[in-house]
This record gives sequence, structure tokens and C-alpha cells, in this order.
Amino acid sequence: MEIGFYPGCSLNGTSLEYAQSTLALAKTFGITPVEITGWSCCGATAAHNLNHELAVALPARVLALAEKQGLTELLVPCAACYNRLSVTQHALNTNEALRKNISQTLQMPLSGKLRILNVMQVIEKYIADKIPAKVVKPFTRKVACYYGCLLVRPHDVLQFDRLEDPQSMDRLMAQAGATPLDWGYKTECCGAGFSVSRTDVVAKLSGKIVKDALDRGAEAIIVACPMCQSNLDMRRPHIDRYLKMKTTIPVMYITQAIGLAVGLSRKELGLEKLFVKMIDD
Repeated sequence: MEIGFYPGCSLNGTSLEYAQSTLALAKTFGITPVEITGWSCCGATAAHNLNHELAVALPARVLALAEKQGLTELLVPCAACYNRLSVTQHALNTNEALRKNISQTLQMPLSGKLRILNVMQVIEKYIADKIPAKVVKPFTRKVACYYGCLLVRPHDVLQFDRLEDPQSMDRLMAQAGATPLDWGYKTECCGAGFSVSRTDVVAKLSGKIVKDALDRGAEAIIVACPMCQSNLDMRRPHIDRYLKMKTTIPVMYITQAIGLAVGLSRKELGLEKLFVKMIDD
């Protein structure tokens, strides 16, 4: 089975392991992601601060290219990309004048019928019911499933999961053998793009996330966002200084965790790229 695939900038750079584990998991379950030909940056969370038309045109170009390629569904693993593409398509579908203007700027038609899916939606739709039969080494850890800001907000546009207490990642991790925990920071901000300019802010916000996960007894934090993973993992020295304690809880992509459960190797899943290493049981 084929499905459209938009890696975005992060999965081709700082989050190669997310792309690696996503593609490996897809292959295991007979899914062939078809990358959009000629894709470009979606503008992430920065473009809309500079120019509204640019912020719409960048993701709209990606959508137009996907439609031109004949794709009907599009897997977008990066939470920021998923958010920008979804919000843009909603804006174009609810504002005919804007759609015509952007379409003219791009010199490409936009039907607005493309189905944009995050990684949990694709797993739930095409993989979830097959996971139990594929599990060879259950991921028997207590996990804190961290959704972050961009997967569930704005809720009226994305309409993905519950706003304050989402459950999709929890359900999928349970199928992989984990014990998802009830905790208080599922959708709190990690500091996002302040990772470079205000590392102190990231240390504080991400530190509270890590601390609550540890207080609840979590043995791993599961994510589906490159920025969240980077802030919680790469910025751990800053987090530890803020918390005044040494923390060793790993931060893994959901594709890595499920991949381990179904027998994929650490190398196939890019686990060696984690700053805070996952220690085998």
C-alpha cells in the first residue's frame, strides 16, 4: 500500500532517526511512503511571524505538489509540519479569495481535498490492529506519552484527539506492551523554537515536563515531534542544571518504541542518535 510522505526539513536533517524509524516501521507493515517530488520547507512555526502570505504559500506549495502527484493521503510525521499544512489547508478551504490568490501566486491548482495525517493517525488507521501479532519483544516500560503543543492545537482545525488529555499515543504504546501513565504535562510546551535563542526558557519548560514524568514513575518519554524530542533530549544538560539533579530518562519517537517491540534493531531505528541513551532491559 502506498501513501504520500512529506518528511519536511527536520527529518532530512536534525531528526534523521525519526525518518529512519518511520520508514522502517512502514516497511514492516507493508506500507510504501511516496515522497513528494520537489517538496520545500513548510515555513515551520516562524514564517507566519514575518509574512502572512508567505506563511500560507510555503505549505500551500507542498499541498499543491502532493495533489499534482495524485496523492490522496499524506503522512506528515513532524508535528510542526503537520500543523502548518493542516492549518493552511483549512484556511484555503474556508477563504475562497485567499485560495485563488495563493493558487495564482504558485501557478498551481489547489483542490483542498488532500487528507493530511500525523504519524499516530497513520499507525491507528493502517497498522494498529496488526501490532499485537507482530510484537516479539514487548516494550515493557512505564511511559509518559508527550504530545506537545502542535499535534492537538488548534483543536477546531486539527480535530485530532482530546485537547487536554489525548489518548491515541497511549493506546498505541499499550499495544506495544508498554504501560502508559496518567500525568500532567501531556500537551504543555517544551520551549519549541527557543532552543537556541533562550535555552534557559527551554530548560525551565522542558525541565518541568521531565520532572513530572519522573515523579509519575516513567521509564521513557514517548514523542512524535522533532522539536520536542530535541529539547527534551539534546538540552538535557541544561534541564539537569535547572532541576539540580541528574536525569537519565530517554526520549524516544513512537516509531522507535513500536519498532523495538516488533523486532526492528536499534540500528534500523536510529537509537544510537539519542543523546540520553536507552539502556536495554
